[in-house]
Amino acid sequence: MNKTLVALAACAALMGSALQAAESVGISLRLMAEGLVSPLSFNALPDGRALVADQVGIVRLMKSGGGLEEGEVLNLTNRLSKLNRNSFDERGLLCLALHPQFASNRRIFVSYTAPRRDSAPADYDCTLRISEFKVGSGEPLRIDPASERIVFEVDKPYFNHNGGRIVFGPDSRLYISVGDGGGPKGCDLGNGHVPEGNGQNLRTHLAKILRIDVDGTSGTQAYRIPSDNPFADGKDALPEIWAYGVRNPWSLTFDRGGNRDLFVADIGQMRWEEVNIIRKGGNYGWPLREGFEGFNREHPEQAPTSLPEKGLRGEALVDPITTYKNPSGFRKDPEALGISITGGYVYRGKALKAFQGDYVFGDWSGTQGTPQGRIFVARRSTDAKTPWRMDTARVNGPGKMFGCVCGFGEDNDGEIYVLTNGSTGLTPGRGKVWRIEPDTAPAAGQ
Repeated sequence: MNKTLVALAACAALMGSALQAAESVGISLRLMAEGLVSPLSFNALPDGRALVADQVGIVRLMKSGGGLEEGEVLNLTNRLSKLNRNSFDERGLLCLALHPQFASNRRIFVSYTAPRRDSAPADYDCTLRISEFKVGSGEPLRIDPASERIVFEVDKPYFNHNGGRIVFGPDSRLYISVGDGGGPKGCDLGNGHVPEGNGQNLRTHLAKILRIDVDGTSGTQAYRIPSDNPFADGKDALPEIWAYGVRNPWSLTFDRGGNRDLFVADIGQMRWEEVNIIRKGGNYGWPLREGFEGFNREHPEQAPTSLPEKGLRGEALVDPITTYKNPSGFRKDPEALGISITGGYVYRGKALKAFQGDYVFGDWSGTQGTPQGRIFVARRSTDAKTPWRMDTARVNGPGKMFGCVCGFGEDNDGEIYVLTNGSTGLTPGRGKVWRIEPDTAPAAGQ
């Protein structure tokens, strides 16, 4: 058996162990807020309330016991790139991140798609923007739109694959996820994509996880390059890059316990959705690989015949920790669980004791065109080389979720929230926030 066949056989064994999703685990959902459009980001405040960012450009305040407070905390609708309000869109207000010293400095960072800036190519679609705002100290809580300070921008050739998730790490550095630039056919091809793919091109911010320092700046300096970034000298790569080879990272969360790992859920093309733990300087394979497989850029629906093990510079490619099949590439396969992964959090709360240390995440929708999101739980293997086991969450009790799973949130106690949109577009009033709680279904025989 040649090396390629050996590698493919090993790959199949790995994927089989990652796809043990026949079992289901019970949870219940408590409705905490409704009347939104498409909530994408949830940030707990020190007082127990939470900021909820709606994709259409509005930030609302959720009370500690549930329900939305009156009025808007921030309105950025006139600063966004034009949205497809009656159909699917990936642009808009994407994420919020509180500064680690928010309680004293009131600094908040916001990620959104702005209209294409003048310095971008004329045929580009939009500009991904990271800005800082100041949060007022009085009540009602408000963010002053005039306080905006643009920190970082990335020009985008297409409307999709924005990434745009932001989070502060345990090191107080700001991490930013950026998609590969998108396009009608995907595959890291098209306008604004280089022949080897943006994922493997270290001279673009597209298809990367970035890391910057937003403290200690002076004058017009918006951020600094951390000296321990893997390419901090800027000689062979852009200095902001922390990791690369991602396609459309739709999460960016640190485990608040354990090793404080950085988790990223990366949306696949047609065959595999994947979860990665991000390491300094890591190459996660896109578009050389998708999941544990190689990737056929010309025929993405077909199983590849080779499995690249190294990147273009000879570096080892980093495997995901778990994957699941996408029905676009695995038609009528019962193990094809969803079409677009939505990343979540490692559970560190108290209400769900059985989930302690597990990664809770989901899928936007099980099938194309219908709002049928799913929630999953991935459990760490005792063997570091074996993918995490995946189980499907079975939703019981009065909170029957119906909608696309757009995002997740975490409160001050480590409890996890699910953000949903009851349509596949931007329909007013369909967005909701739910809290994951213990299973309320009676045990068998009761």
